[in-house]
Amino acid sequence: MLIQRDSFLERRRRLLLAAAAVPLAGCLPEPRPPHASRWLGAAADRGHRLRELTKSGSLPLPAVQRRAGVLVLGGGVAGLAALRALVRAGVDDAQLLELEDSVGGNSRGHQMLGVPCPLGAHYLPVPGPAAREVGEWLHEIGLLRSDASGVHANELHLCHSPQERLFMAGAWQDGLLPSADGRPTTLAQYRAFGAKVAALQAELGFAMPSHHARWTPGHAKLDAQTFAIWLAREGFSDERLLAYLDYACRDDYGAGIATVSAWAGIHYFASRHGFHVPGDDSAEPEAVFTWPEGNAFLIRTLAAPLQSRLHAGHSVLRVTESRHDVQVLVWNEARAQAEAWTARAVVLATPLFISQRLLQAHDATLAGALQQAAAATRYAPWLVANLQLAGPLLERVGVPPAWDNVRFVPAGSSTSLGYVNARHQSTRPDAGLAGPQVITAYHALPERERQRLLSGSAEAWTREVLADLAPLHPDIAQQLQQAHLMRWGHAMSIPAPGVRGQPARAALRMASGRVRFAHADLAGYSVFEEAFTLGTQAINHGILRD
Repeated sequence: MLIQRDSFLERRRRLLLAAAAVPLAGCLPEPRPPHASRWLGAAADRGHRLRELTKSGSLPLPAVQRRAGVLVLGGGVAGLAALRALVRAGVDDAQLLELEDSVGGNSRGHQMLGVPCPLGAHYLPVPGPAAREVGEWLHEIGLLRSDASGVHANELHLCHSPQERLFMAGAWQDGLLPSADGRPTTLAQYRAFGAKVAALQAELGFAMPSHHARWTPGHAKLDAQTFAIWLAREGFSDERLLAYLDYACRDDYGAGIATVSAWAGIHYFASRHGFHVPGDDSAEPEAVFTWPEGNAFLIRTLAAPLQSRLHAGHSVLRVTESRHDVQVLVWNEARAQAEAWTARAVVLATPLFISQRLLQAHDATLAGALQQAAAATRYAPWLVANLQLAGPLLERVGVPPAWDNVRFVPAGSSTSLGYVNARHQSTRPDAGLAGPQVITAYHALPERERQRLLSGSAEAWTREVLADLAPLHPDIAQQLQQAHLMRWGHAMSIPAPGVRGQPARAALRMASGRVRFAHADLAGYSVFEEAFTLGTQAINHGILRD
């Protein structure tokens, strides 16, 4: 076995040297063999049904009457966290309705060749002390443990090394921050930006989740301008720094530095791990939990004890609040019939633009806040492409294959976020050395691309994904066997200027009537920690009382 493995590695080494010596154009494969491309859900037609019914005002008559104590609408992270909190609080008649055929929102998973792979969110940074609700749950499920020396992450679930690499100037480098070697101006700007982040954290305070930190005029000033404008005013102009910051914002927020607020740009670093310059003692990669199927692992763990209360394939059409209860009209997808549910309270764990279409609010002030918040919320469409490959890809020189693999591009010039390797987390010592592979490529698209994403063919989008990855791996088209693509029309809420500090969002978060709100949209951006915390906290303020 050892001799065979050495032989394979030697052949791989020769391929690496050949790739480095031959111009890219000479490496591109032709012709490309046939492959199968197809779309996976989400069920966009179900969401569009709600839009059309809202426009027409024509709703079906219910064939069935059902009751629940508290009804959670939406089975993403926030909805599942809200249901968990209700059950823990002793609400025996809490139920959850989900439009899709499985819960999980944009944290669902998939399989190719029996290999788990993500359809959306694919990691969770080890949370800090501010993420109390998330930390408590991670302790419960064994991902964190505490002793006299502190809090410790379960290393079996941490990302294996190498964690990240960046393709730049024809070679792979360690980490995603572009190298500053031989570029004193770049290094100086890295250090200046790191010092600025640290100073703002000390002066203003940032936390994850964000509402666990105070909100001051200093935060509001940052929130009133784009990150790009703030960077220019502060004198940050180095191409490599701006490219990295743009990537970081697109990865977490779905939009780059020219779109998100300066508050969001600073929050990305100050609320977690800061900004560390290569060579500093603290410049280690941020510790993250990840799994071959991405955050679907967390969804499966969160949903397991709640299974009897989960009702997938139930599209909510109307939520009507009265003084004494809440009426919910639902379309049962499997039975093709309408159902009328009555509950004493409802948790709306749906995106704000959906909640606005659903809710007929008794409270005019609440309805006004929902309308304002929904109107101000913008969403980034995402494309997630799982690619089944016949074998390991041809490698360029430099750092060996990592979990997260990204190509350097100037700020604002690409939608690509690189790819993750589903087999990187395998505990097998020969994982990734031979045999079929599965990689997951991510693209955060501009809002104007939403319709093209929804109407384009899987084959056409696969070609775009391959073209983006060809500079990294010239043989990827030859290796491709099939592609399973997921399109998210409204994947992430974008923290554009004015969104985070909008008073309407705070009003929805603090609602205390029969209708509560629990979605990451209330934070102005979409990450696990925000969604889980908002879902957990949605049952506060008397929702358990009749």
